Amino acid sequence: MTTTADDTARTDDDGRQAGPAVPADPPAAGDPFDQDALPAPRGATRRLLFSLLSPMRGRVAVAALLLLLQQAAVQAGPLLVAYAIDSGVPAFRDHDYGPLIAVAVGYGLCSAGAGLLQYGFIRAAARINQDALLDLRGRIFRHAQALSVDFHERYTSGRIVSRSTTDVESLQELLSEGLQELIGVILSFVSISLVLLWLDLGIGSIAALSFVPLYGLVRLYRRRAAVVYGARSTAIAAVIVTFAETMNGIRPVQAFRRERANDASFTVLNGRHERTNGDALLEMARYVVGSRMIANTAVAGMVLWGAYRVADGTLALGVLAAAVLYMRRLYDPIDRLAMFLNSYQSAAASLEKIAGLLSQTPTVPEAAEPRELPARTDGRPGREVVFDGVRFAYRTGGEVLPRFGLRIAPGSTVAVVGSTGAGKSTLAKLLARFYDPTEGRVLLDGVDLRDLGTAELRRGVVMVTQESFLFSGTVAENIAIGRPEATREEIERAAKAIGAHDFIACLPDGYDTDVRKRGGRISAGQRQLVAFARALLADPGVLILDEATSSLDIPGERAVQRAMDTVLRGRTAVVIAHRLSTVEIADRVLVMEHGRIMEDGAPAELIGGTGRFAGLHRAWKDSLV
Repeated sequence: MTTTADDTARTDDDGRQAGPAVPADPPAAGDPFDQDALPAPRGATRRLLFSLLSPMRGRVAVAALLLLLQQAAVQAGPLLVAYAIDSGVPAFRDHDYGPLIAVAVGYGLCSAGAGLLQYGFIRAAARINQDALLDLRGRIFRHAQALSVDFHERYTSGRIVSRSTTDVESLQELLSEGLQELIGVILSFVSISLVLLWLDLGIGSIAALSFVPLYGLVRLYRRRAAVVYGARSTAIAAVIVTFAETMNGIRPVQAFRRERANDASFTVLNGRHERTNGDALLEMARYVVGSRMIANTAVAGMVLWGAYRVADGTLALGVLAAAVLYMRRLYDPIDRLAMFLNSYQSAAASLEKIAGLLSQTPTVPEAAEPRELPARTDGRPGREVVFDGVRFAYRTGGEVLPRFGLRIAPGSTVAVVGSTGAGKSTLAKLLARFYDPTEGRVLLDGVDLRDLGTAELRRGVVMVTQESFLFSGTVAENIAIGRPEATREEIERAAKAIGAHDFIACLPDGYDTDVRKRGGRISAGQRQLVAFARALLADPGVLILDEATSSLDIPGERAVQRAMDTVLRGRTAVVIAHRLSTVEIADRVLVMEHGRIMEDGAPAELIGGTGRFAGLHRAWKDSLV
């Protein structure tokens, strides 16, 4: 059984849990089964960020130049103030107004230029930011689709949603505001330090010495905040996952009256989210308070020492005024640096999780040199299926298929029955190549499935499950998934052949009726008929029916069985069956137990015997009575 979209609780035929009905308690810290733990390889985060920005190197260079010029315009102000005090004011006393007018004009031009350059930088940075995030969201979506089924059975969809929303938004905050603050602070530090040293070596030395405790404070904050923001990102993902799973599984939640228990579980997760947010704010507050203490101490020391030197005549008053203004400009960005570090730690934790997701590789890789299936010479769509020495074990459990061999003739229908955990669904998943065998080969007309291109494989093998998942959109669009290039006439012909045309025609807009979320507008039996029409339109050589009627009522089952007669005609079919009524259409029945074939024969032959299938058939007949 494949995992359904609503993640309701059940156990598949191989005894493995396929999805939670209600949110479980969150894993403890360090729990190896924490689904959020996808460690990124060393350097993967930096490579990901570089790969996002490298296609925009030219625009990044332009934005950096605009910011550099803006900082130059801003930092010219205190020098103009120093010139006005030391040269403009004495000249004004002598009725020479030129220096002060020049200072006023220069200050106005610098202010206007700084504003225009800031506007240009914000526009350029915004385009870079949005293009990078657009690329990143697309990568996450495409990569998640490319990952194999076993990954999605272990890593919930809620966490993938968290990666592409919450974590991407954290990166957006860094790119849109944080990097500007960081570059601005770095340029301010470098330019102001050089200017202070040029104005006066002693004052410049005081400024340089104040950087030592600031550097230690920044390192301490980064180390502590990295832990806090990693926990915060995990807590946010846990809240999103729990919320999504509860809403998706709302029917079993209400049916089993799990609202109060779920509320208690969600309260724990919500509280953890609140605590991690509080821890992040507390770390930032400690940093801001420490940085302001260092800044105020340095400025006070400079003013006292500078005033003494002005009184002593060894320092010009204008130089002291400019130095104080520069020192304030030097330390004013410290608070903004805290905001950057805040954004950086949050984005770094998020980027690491995204990099961890993107570093996952499919366990069912694309063939290096894809082959095509040989053309059928008899005109029939059915193909031969061979399981050649196949062994298989899920990574989360023991061996399911121990040395399994099977040949299915072209055009025959084989029903597979057995108790839960017998290996029926594993057989179907291997044939659909949702998994690759641990050992051995699965052959389709003599070609190893691992050698087939994905498109060729999906044309040759189609699987219909009991969920019959429908996407939001029209009935016609859902049928056309089997062959997107099909015309409306071909779609309707497939629906008529299956017996779905009458109920579709009665829908409000016929084939153009929106089936809504997961096909909720139509019944389970009707969804199954649409799935069969989809399969018939795809025209595969091999069709896998994984408990296709197990969730239907008797009328729905009969309608689907009539459709099965049509869709199976001439094709090779593997039918995973719980209801023995489905077995009646099979040419051959396999009874499986613990991954082995215990009985193999025609239905009538096995029913007339004394084996396990005969007992199952008698029990089924008695249940009908």
